[in-house]
Amino acid sequence: MSGPILLASNRGPVSFTLSDDGSLTMRRGGGGLVSGLSEVSRDFDLLWICAALSDGDRGAVRLAPGGRLDHAGFDTGAVRMLDIPPATFHRAYNTVANSTLWFVHHLLYDTPNRPQFDARFRRDWESYQAYNEAFATALGEEAPHEARVMVQDYHLSLVPAMLRGERPDLRVAHFSHTPWAPPEYFSLLPDDLRVELLEGILGADRAGFLTARWAGAFMDCCETVLGARVDRAHRTVTHGGRTTRIGVHPLGVDGEALWARASEPDVESHMAALRDQVGDRRLIVRIDRTELSKNIVRGLSAYREFLAAHPEWHGRVVHLAFAYPSRHDLPEYREYTAAVQRCAQEIEDEYATEDWSPLILNVNDDYPRSLAAYRLADVMLVNPIRDGMNLVAKEGPLLSPGSALILSREAGAAAELGENALLVNPFDISATAAAIHRSLIMPEADRVRRGARLSAAATALPPRRWFTDQLSALG
Repeated sequence: MSGPILLASNRGPVSFTLSDDGSLTMRRGGGGLVSGLSEVSRDFDLLWICAALSDGDRGAVRLAPGGRLDHAGFDTGAVRMLDIPPATFHRAYNTVANSTLWFVHHLLYDTPNRPQFDARFRRDWESYQAYNEAFATALGEEAPHEARVMVQDYHLSLVPAMLRGERPDLRVAHFSHTPWAPPEYFSLLPDDLRVELLEGILGADRAGFLTARWAGAFMDCCETVLGARVDRAHRTVTHGGRTTRIGVHPLGVDGEALWARASEPDVESHMAALRDQVGDRRLIVRIDRTELSKNIVRGLSAYREFLAAHPEWHGRVVHLAFAYPSRHDLPEYREYTAAVQRCAQEIEDEYATEDWSPLILNVNDDYPRSLAAYRLADVMLVNPIRDGMNLVAKEGPLLSPGSALILSREAGAAAELGENALLVNPFDISATAAAIHRSLIMPEADRVRRGARLSAAATALPPRRWFTDQLSALG
């Protein structure tokens, strides 16, 4: 697709580690958004603008003229990395984006105690505004006339309106990779901030969401908070003399690329090691970050209740739980990781025998080992409290077509996969335990039939098509 494209996201396609001797080591950036976008970015005339997240990243920026990593000789493709002052970045990213907006959109607050929007938060919000302004300025500097700009996620909700004010010639899209809160919960935010966030996104020509449910919630907020004119049939929001089109694009997986990576020798080696560890027992797999919304503790509690209710499965099943560290700058996440580890240890203490470990908990990020676990899974457990999409729910059935999928009805993926998954209420531990048992006794023919349909749905909109569809819609 011709024409210059700019992509803006908090994380970039690469990250850097600073060694003791001062040298820099480059590796692929982390996170589901980055992995999806990295697959397609090199296929286009595209400049990726992102933030420096670490001392290593800032070291790389200092070597790069104007922050352009590719101009400093790094093999990154066209990337401009912004060295936003660390204190500003911390307040914008940790306090506002991850401790406020993420909590609102995932309905995570313990409302008797939090949130509290005081003078300190207002100072943090000023950092969020400054962080968004840095991206808007960089985009305005880099974008040629009538370029297309693709702004990603809740970190950059204010960028479209800021950019619109400076560069009305640009065609701008914003995409939300999270759920969107309904008006009642969105209204936890201070009134002026609610308006600023909604009007920020409405500065775009097109606002995209992963499911119709999240798009509908956004339109509801625009109508309730702004008094905007909403046309749900045509998915448009008109406010302040402008109309923003609303798009729904349910990101899928590139089946061919995923299978190619999952067939490489390092994955095969991990598969052999896991087979030795598990033996001929049935394998229940979950793969998550230790993110509050992923609901790992309730998943482990459901497995524990399953073991209590079904002693006939003792010694015949193993739960392999990957819980990779996430956001350890925040105390809530450190405590949640500790809670996961405590729950796992309690299961081991109660049920383990000399020749059977009912649970294997892995907290070290290991992508090849995750792919190996996918391929060996008999059951995939995906039970988030709330999730924009959840690609694990799509990757698992693709790499293990005969496996059963237990899926939270609050995951965005449930809209596409729910008919062939075992849907559960993520708060209902007993129902999830019952679903584990049902998945293990499911007839093979039923598993295969469901698995084929899950795989087809998972690959319906792979990253490249997901991206090009949005570009086409932007015009």
